[in-house]
Amino acid sequence: MAQSIYYTANEVMEILGVSRAKAYKVVKQLNEELAAQGYIVTAGKVPKKFLAERLYGMTV
Repeated sequence: MAQSIYYTANEVMEILGVSRAKAYKVVKQLNEELAAQGYIVTAGKVPKKFLAERLYGMTV
């Protein structure tokens, strides 16, 4: 099975150590930024590369 290029909100929750509600807010905010740049977004998921770019010290 191929690796996904997306993190789910549950994975974001674990990475950041926050509640599920906060993780969904982070994913939503990042997806709004991507949509404003003209990208197609998927609710509840965020591209791994974009999350790594936006979080200080994170690498994919």
